[in-house]
Amino acid sequence: MLIAIYLNSLNPFVHLDILLGFTFLAITGNTWNDVVDMRHPEEEETISRVEGYHPREIFTIGLASFVLGMTLLMRTAFAYPINGVLLVIIILMVLVYIKFKQIPIINQVLLGASHIVLPYFIIKNDAQLPLMSELEWILMFTFFAFAITGQLVHEVIDGDAITKALSLKQCQIIIWISSIVTIVLAFWAFIIIQNFYFIPFMLFPIGTMFTFRAPTESTKGVKDVGILIGNFLLLYFICLITLQLMQVI
Repeated sequence: MLIAIYLNSLNPFVHLDILLGFTFLAITGNTWNDVVDMRHPEEEETISRVEGYHPREIFTIGLASFVLGMTLLMRTAFAYPINGVLLVIIILMVLVYIKFKQIPIINQVLLGASHIVLPYFIIKNDAQLPLMSELEWILMFTFFAFAITGQLVHEVIDGDAITKALSLKQCQIIIWISSIVTIVLAFWAFIIIQNFYFIPFMLFPIGTMFTFRAPTESTKGVKDVGILIGNFLLLYFICLITLQLMQVI
């Protein structure tokens, strides 16, 4: 959503209810995912994180976030019914992922579509702009590939779906292919838009390829680094949008 705001030079405060609404829904998705995972003894990280809590308590946190998020999103859903439809699709996709996340590849597509593509469309509809330009499609494919790569890395580190269906060597090959696709798409987009602020999206996948230069199990530290970089990118786009608002860039 921040990418949509930046690329289209929008005022983020006009869409603040959508931004915060999806923030609450993100909390819902994570907490309800923990409710499911904490029932499985092999999910040691989740069990450690929710130690001292009952499933109903974690569920209640998610329910409160869901009510707040949906309430904030009602404005755009009523003003632009297509956004209401997209919102329902997003929620269904996330619920399907939580229930069937042990299915490899499909779950990455579900997350990529529900977390990146459809929220981008919601911002565009809310701003009453044409859905997608040719340039935006290229950038969308880039960010989608970037997200898929990150989710693949996440699953390999956690020993989730993809590691149960494929060998470490096969996982390494898929991550390399995904990283190369991201680099190629990012380079293509960079050549077209000639915006040096998108250079990081060409460089970060190189780090992923280096991390998985051999078909070995990765440590938890690799996951922590990925989470930090994700937060860095969030701050990065907030900075770009702020500079745009101040007419610096």
